[in-house]
Amino acid sequence: MPSARNPASPPRFAASPFERLRALLADVEPGMAPIDMSVGEPRHPFPSAVLDSIVEQADEFRKYPPIRGTDELRLAIADWMTRRYPALKGQVEPGRHILPLAGTREGLFSAVIAAVKLHKPKADAAVLIPNPFYQAYAAGAFAAGAEPVYMPADTRSGYLPALDALDGKQLSRASVIFVCSPSNPQGAVADRAYLERAIGLAREHDIMLFADECYSEIYTRTPPAGALETAVATGSFGNVVAFQSLSKRSNVAGLRSGFCAGDEAFINVFGSFRNVAAAQVPLPVQHASAALWRDETHVVLSQALYDAKFEVADRVLGSSFGYSRPGGGFFLWLDVSASGGDKMVTKTLWKDCGVKVVPGSYLAQEQAGGGNPGAGHIRVALVDGKEAVEEALKRIVGALGRG
Repeated sequence: MPSARNPASPPRFAASPFERLRALLADVEPGMAPIDMSVGEPRHPFPSAVLDSIVEQADEFRKYPPIRGTDELRLAIADWMTRRYPALKGQVEPGRHILPLAGTREGLFSAVIAAVKLHKPKADAAVLIPNPFYQAYAAGAFAAGAEPVYMPADTRSGYLPALDALDGKQLSRASVIFVCSPSNPQGAVADRAYLERAIGLAREHDIMLFADECYSEIYTRTPPAGALETAVATGSFGNVVAFQSLSKRSNVAGLRSGFCAGDEAFINVFGSFRNVAAAQVPLPVQHASAALWRDETHVVLSQALYDAKFEVADRVLGSSFGYSRPGGGFFLWLDVSASGGDKMVTKTLWKDCGVKVVPGSYLAQEQAGGGNPGAGHIRVALVDGKEAVEEALKRIVGALGRG
């Protein structure tokens, strides 16, 4: 049997879909001027005041920043939360319920470790993860020594995990259950009833519900419901923590700034853990982040740009590849199973028309019962300008037909 150090033994962590994509396309040259639609990196403008704020506060790069954030930042976040979710008015105390993060990926990863090791330690701990999923969820499970249990999120369940399919054994072992709404990559939005069911399960089995809401400000028609506004209707944030980011909302992925909020007991435990094990948010970044949370003008402008690009997708794609406009997020989740499968289509699009996408199977995991729920799909990120998006989608239709 191969040892843990033997190269033939697969690493016990979540492989990056982008490393796999680079390997897949390593020997393939783009057939046309490249349009990269693989990475969910927003390319809309962000307020110039961000740069001004960082420059003005640059002297504070000399200081160690508080891991729990400045009063200014926590207050700005709390004010945004109550504007976005009016039911939270009077319910959020900045010093008790909010913890800034050095980007949400870092937070999602390290929160799993805190939940498994500190909140609910178990020898056979499990982390329940939507499938397809954001790889940080599984990486956190592996780092915590827990087993990732993948919950299929496909057409049969409306692209959200089928909660009622979880059995008692899985729930009794679980330390964490992840819900992502709007979901990455499918753009499915959890309604209030779904969130109530998830919260009920979490409390019944003493599981931490981690709600990844990083795409909540990019939606088609109706603002998505939030896990904390749903939880507070029961009188508490117990067992619920929501994660938010400026990366998607404010188009500043490189700023590495987000927050988590909710269950006071967990926020306290997680804050203590992060104080010795996680990255701090530099003070100039905290000042700039507070200004961004206070401003909605740039968010509205960005939403309008995404709306225009989805209108292009509606027109160019129609119902091809099973397309319909998602409830939220900025991805297209296209069914290319009839066109040769996700990996073959990814290579074809790059080779024939210079469009780079991600195979859906790279964003998901084989299920215990067989099958990869991402297989046969490609993820297309609408992050470029409207003209580039239209050109890319026309190339896809030209290369593959109407699916």
